[in-house]
Amino acid sequence: MPRALLSVSDKSGLIDLARALVAAGHELVASGGTARTLSEAGLPVTPVDALTGQQELLGGRVKTLHPALHAGILARDRAADLAELERAGFAPIDVVVCNLYPFREVSVRQESTLDDAIEQIDIGGVALLRAAAKNFSRVITLCDPEDYGLLEQALSAGREIDLATRRSLAAKVFELTQAYDAAIFSRLQQEGQEPTQGVATPASLTQTFHRSEVLRYGENPHQQAAWYSRAPGAGPLGGELLGGQRQLSYNNYLDLDAAARAVQDFPTPTVAVVKHLSPIGLASDEDLAIACQQALAADPLSAFGSVLASNRPVSAAFVAALGKTFVEAIVAPDFEEEALGLLGAKRKNCRLLRLPVGPGGENWRQRSVTGGLLLQSADEGDPAGSKWRNVTAREPDVAECRALAYAWRAVQHVPSNAIVIATPCAVVGVGGGLPSRVDAVELAVRKAGERAQGAALASDAFFPFADGVGAAIAAGIAAVIQPGGSVRDAEVIAAADEGGIAMVFTGVRHFRH
Repeated sequence: MPRALLSVSDKSGLIDLARALVAAGHELVASGGTARTLSEAGLPVTPVDALTGQQELLGGRVKTLHPALHAGILARDRAADLAELERAGFAPIDVVVCNLYPFREVSVRQESTLDDAIEQIDIGGVALLRAAAKNFSRVITLCDPEDYGLLEQALSAGREIDLATRRSLAAKVFELTQAYDAAIFSRLQQEGQEPTQGVATPASLTQTFHRSEVLRYGENPHQQAAWYSRAPGAGPLGGELLGGQRQLSYNNYLDLDAAARAVQDFPTPTVAVVKHLSPIGLASDEDLAIACQQALAADPLSAFGSVLASNRPVSAAFVAALGKTFVEAIVAPDFEEEALGLLGAKRKNCRLLRLPVGPGGENWRQRSVTGGLLLQSADEGDPAGSKWRNVTAREPDVAECRALAYAWRAVQHVPSNAIVIATPCAVVGVGGGLPSRVDAVELAVRKAGERAQGAALASDAFFPFADGVGAAIAAGIAAVIQPGGSVRDAEVIAAADEGGIAMVFTGVRHFRH
């Protein structure tokens, strides 16, 4: 009689698979909780300890580490192996169904301690899976409930699982175990890492990403591309795609990520309009529809073909505020039913991504470069303890202070050299990604037009010369915020004083390359 060993933490689909195995004449052998689940379902099952003659030890830490199991799994389909197995009083195991303790899920919980995580390090399950996968020429190995149907269908049809499929299932095992080990490595490494210059950068990185979607192409049609996620099968950016007849593109992914990051930094209802990784419009208002209108108004020409992000659920009024502007995609924490209906009827090609938007997220940012990658801690705004100081004869008034704060928060999301012109609740002009800071000022001023009068201007880094401030004064800017720290700070401050504007130094730079 063929024998199947079942030892699962995730019991999804277990009963249906076990019934199919029994119907096909398999003996079921199961450990601990798996055996209880099968027995409660009325299925005949042999407990592992009845096969091994050894009770569980150490509170269940040792259950399946026994020659009766591992020899039965590892025996090859050859006379010598089978004879040796028989002399030892063991029998072959033909099917292994196993998944692992939820180490990653427990480890990432905020309340989880290191001891909690350690208890979720699976030993016996990993050993069973590796043994079965090594012997895939004879043994069928199932580590994912999504694959149970393959065996169920084969058993129902009375056919064998072919060698290519067994090999594919074995490969999936090693994909699982290497990702599992990487998660353990990362957690233990974080616990013991000594800070370097106040930041605990890991000495080495081991990461696993799963291909979740093959994209139509990359940045250009002649380039191949795919979306890889940390969790198998995760949706775009870990969210849920709700609408849009077209697949998200490589560039859409990048812009949606940039847009979501931009709005998450604002506590009030906020809308960002992003094009080519840069916010070109951003506004906040308790009425999200008004915020949408103001964000689009910052640069209505460039908004064509952009992506939008909101940190509040999208409503029908928000959809109406879009007017006739063509947008590629919208990311928001949710979409009201009426809004979904309107978008589906009038904007069938607009992709809708539901994604939790809020503070937090990954603490590290990484970028690939030739020969490796760069890792840095996330820029989450001015560090604690940072202090702004007025450096000009005129101090900003209350409204100007609000506009400066808004512009400073927004400029951190614009590629360097970055200039943002803003009112207390909306961006009205952006100049970014230019090699010359004065050029960035002139672009932002041109985009703002008359709205620059009395507005605030933020620069992500210091002004190396007074010409940028001069261009701002000529446009009617009332106040400027910048890090300071240039060898020509005195000249820049003098130019601001001569123009009668206020200037604030933050002491913090926010480059974004």
